[in-house]
Amino acid sequence: MLQGKVNKATLWREGKDYAMITIAMLSYCIGWSVFLLPNNITTGGVPGISSILEWSPLAIPAQLSYFVINAVLLLIALRILGWKFCVKTVYGVVVLTVALSLTRESTASLHLLHDQPFMAAVLGAVFCGSGVGLGLSSNGSTGGTDIVAAIINKYRDISLGRVILICDVIIISSSYFVLKDWERVIYGYVVLYITAFCIDQVVNSMRRSVQFFIISDKYKEIGERINNDPHRGCTTIDAHGFYSGKEVKMLFVLAKRRESAKIFQLIDEIDPSAFVSQSAVIGVYGEGFDRFKVKHRAPKPVK
Repeated sequence: MLQGKVNKATLWREGKDYAMITIAMLSYCIGWSVFLLPNNITTGGVPGISSILEWSPLAIPAQLSYFVINAVLLLIALRILGWKFCVKTVYGVVVLTVALSLTRESTASLHLLHDQPFMAAVLGAVFCGSGVGLGLSSNGSTGGTDIVAAIINKYRDISLGRVILICDVIIISSSYFVLKDWERVIYGYVVLYITAFCIDQVVNSMRRSVQFFIISDKYKEIGERINNDPHRGCTTIDAHGFYSGKEVKMLFVLAKRRESAKIFQLIDEIDPSAFVSQSAVIGVYGEGFDRFKVKHRAPKPVK
């Protein structure tokens, strides 16, 4: 019975990840194929390289070079990131390649904002950044420099957006050799900055946590309810009211931000007069939250 519940929960979680990756790739596809490519505005990573190859005398279709380059990178990353990440990334790459081909066919005559390249750069970057952020939050990615960022983020708690920003500056700059237009290169930098900002906003908003300090005479009942749903642990702290001189029990709870409303609701049902303090926390690591990102050094050989 327990095994069945675990499998059902795992299937639901995996299905949710794939659904989010699909949405993420569609978002990226819109930003890249509708706003950036038609306006000769490049972006970073493999899409940036693919854009440059399409604008060059080689005229290689962006979707073709994108797929081939990512296939090579995924073979390299397979050992480091594992099958789970790579399978979802392969799925993301395939979805984006197919979506890009279909979108470019159906929007061949559409040229939005051709006389407003700055707005095209901003809108394209928002769609692309949101797509990358959603993909990374669901253990997948669009491939390319996202794979490099995921490798670094696996061992170090570094901003994903900044990693991608550093990796992509050279690609943006190299577009000048094909476009011969510094203005388009500058628009590429705008795309890069906004994309990085959107990635951080999406990823951080989905991982954001809060902490509660709850003082109530019914702390046991509140703690039991929080344990059962939303399945968060509680720590009881012995406290002393300075003004009242009364010994009290205080609950310390860490939870995801999206669970805040449920916690407040159950506190209000049990003890409306409870004293509650809620605050945001930068990061929570451990069971039920994020994993520690530390590099384990090999022990030095004893001489």
